Amino acid sequence: MADGKFLADSTKDDNDVEASEGTAHLISHDPWYQVGFVLTTGVNSAYVLGYSGIIMVPLGWIAGTLGLIVAAIFSLYANFLLARLHQTGGKRHIRYRDLAGHIYGRKMYYLTWALQYINLFMINTGYIILAGQALKAIYTSYSSETMLKLPYCIIIAGIVCGVFAFGIPYLSALRLWLGVSTFLSLVYIIVALWLSIKNGINSPARDYGIQGSTTTKVFSSIGAAANLVFAYNTGMLPEIQATVKRPYIKNTQKALAFQFTVGSVLLYAVTFAGYWAYGSSTASYLLNSVQGPKWVKTMANAAAFLQTVIALHIFASPMYEYLDTRLGRSNESMYSVYNWSVRLVGRGTYLTINTFVAALLPFLGDFMNLTGAISTFPLTFVLANHMYIKVKGKKLNALQKSWHWANVWVFFLLSVAAAAAALRFIILDSKTYSIFADL
Repeated sequence: MADGKFLADSTKDDNDVEASEGTAHLISHDPWYQVGFVLTTGVNSAYVLGYSGIIMVPLGWIAGTLGLIVAAIFSLYANFLLARLHQTGGKRHIRYRDLAGHIYGRKMYYLTWALQYINLFMINTGYIILAGQALKAIYTSYSSETMLKLPYCIIIAGIVCGVFAFGIPYLSALRLWLGVSTFLSLVYIIVALWLSIKNGINSPARDYGIQGSTTTKVFSSIGAAANLVFAYNTGMLPEIQATVKRPYIKNTQKALAFQFTVGSVLLYAVTFAGYWAYGSSTASYLLNSVQGPKWVKTMANAAAFLQTVIALHIFASPMYEYLDTRLGRSNESMYSVYNWSVRLVGRGTYLTINTFVAALLPFLGDFMNLTGAISTFPLTFVLANHMYIKVKGKKLNALQKSWHWANVWVFFLLSVAAAAAALRFIILDSKTYSIFADL
């Protein structure tokens, strides 16, 4: 039972309110459609090439399809709630931790910060793994030698991400790069979609049965549930909302509506086509399953690599904002020698750690499971619903309160179960593969 005023704009949305704390980055600058493309870039990043294998394979047609639809509905709802809390207590809360700290106090400020940065760190680590896999796929298409192993590809990917990070000071500065990202997404999605359909038409009957023992099926299903929420949520909506022009809430709602409608069409198309074409044998990186002209697959892998560099920058921006604000000089341009040096050292150190972890444990599906479990579930569903109760509680009737409390407890229990499943798979994979594995 949703709040009856769910779609209503805040009556204070046009007020000239101040941001919660100072920032070195540009805010209140972007039109709603630019924010919509930021959100859509996350949804249709190269991660989308994994959903056939890590969502549909463990869940099957019925549960997988229903899961994607239900996850989209609940994710949109939770993000709308979070967007409406952007202006609370007479201030714009431009960081997730600022909002949580205002509502709960200083301890929750730090806990939310920790959860969010775990979430974003693991997402960025996964992006570097993805980029490395794309490079490795290109290499193996043209050479039977094993000189260029996955860890080396991951290191190259990390270096490229670092170079890009140095040149783009803040999220709003992406601008035309969002158009480039959209084009690159279309390239690898269309190629994967076309080759999947072509392969599926020419292939014998596929097995769509869920593989493994009963225990494995249960844990795989729970892990897939974490991936469902991971597919739609950024874990940094307040930071993205900080960039939008007034009216802040209405424009963010427009951007979210764009993300969950137009922005999700390609996600569904490539996920279903990949699973239809290859069934239970679908790889966790779809371009490893498709068969077609070498140059076409190379083009798709190159597009996936380059788009991943841009997408990573979005999810690393909260860390960059913290480093730039804390260490940079606010009275100088972001392109001054000193601030450039801060970016070089701060972002370089952060991405070096990301790259090391990615090369050490390159288990992409496990990272997505664990990320969804320990941070995406709590941040997007548990915390958003509970904060809404705290802020709007006096205006909610008993049924509405019960609805939000049900969301809090159901998603909390799902979070615990998904974390247990993810840790199980990481332990199993760690026994199967050595560190710095060449998968």
